Amino acid sequence: MGRELGVRYVLEGSVRRDSSRVRITAQLVDASTGTQVWTERYERPYDDIFALQDEIAQAVVGAIAPSLRRAEIRRVSRKRPDSLDAYDLVLRAQPDVDSGMPEQVTRALVLLERAIALEPAYALAHGNAAMCHHCLYLRAGLHKSERTASIRHARSAIALGQDDALALTWAGFSIGMDAHDRAAAFTALEAALAISPSSALTYILGSVMLAWGGEAERAIEWSQQGLRLSPFDSWAWAAFDAQALGHFHRGRFEDAAQAAYRAVQANPAHSITHVQLAAALARLGRLEDASAAAARVLELQPTFRYGRQFSGVNCAPALAAALGDALHIAGLLK
Repeated sequence: MGRELGVRYVLEGSVRRDSSRVRITAQLVDASTGTQVWTERYERPYDDIFALQDEIAQAVVGAIAPSLRRAEIRRVSRKRPDSLDAYDLVLRAQPDVDSGMPEQVTRALVLLERAIALEPAYALAHGNAAMCHHCLYLRAGLHKSERTASIRHARSAIALGQDDALALTWAGFSIGMDAHDRAAAFTALEAALAISPSSALTYILGSVMLAWGGEAERAIEWSQQGLRLSPFDSWAWAAFDAQALGHFHRGRFEDAAQAAYRAVQANPAHSITHVQLAAALARLGRLEDASAAAARVLELQPTFRYGRQFSGVNCAPALAAALGDALHIAGLLK
């Protein structure tokens, strides 16, 4: 079927109605191998078929996007390195981009720079490169050159990717976090959502910016929407980070610790997940556990100093003060 349609993947499903309810099954199949990439079943009341249609369509699109991305990454990993085109290079770089940590994103940049050399106007490659330089800026010494490169690639991604939701999302995040222009950042994110309303990554990265900006409740709402759209997204850890920050800012330290634990579980090699955990545990009086989390921060990011970090992300002053006090108790330095 895939060959007849000229597609690599096929989405198929069925609909059954039983009295006042409808059951819908859907699966995504790799047409070249017949392998099932993703499957899900939805059961809803049959009271408003048009609203149901919109709900299921958004749920399916949001759910299959990360599954499709993983399948494509597995596909390009089997190709010879000398046969990779720009799209393949971006896909191969993606897992290291998603790590958010310096060693991995440095590897990713090698591939992304090859992609940009092949296709200088490739918006998604510029967007991913912006994210890599953002990570290097924040977690590898706060060097101005990395901040400048992040902003430069982000602006290229916005200029070249007006029809690319992912490129706009990566770019918006870098503009918000590194250029400290959250108004411009959310203009890019809103454009991304206009193109792809089910873009979980847009909601997740938006939630991170909202959390650092001190908009706790809105950050939690955006993070929850991102996780509803893509519960097992490769960036789910960032959604939990945003929730941890939001709850901490509102003084809900038990909720903050639970969200931070989930962030650590989703991405244990990311230093900032342990920062959120150390702060929440310190406020709960669990000083031994907080100290252990702080030690893990320094293992992953030896140069971490919370004052410089908060300045780098333009953290809201009240949140920075509260987090700083907690991290000082946990044993981290300003």
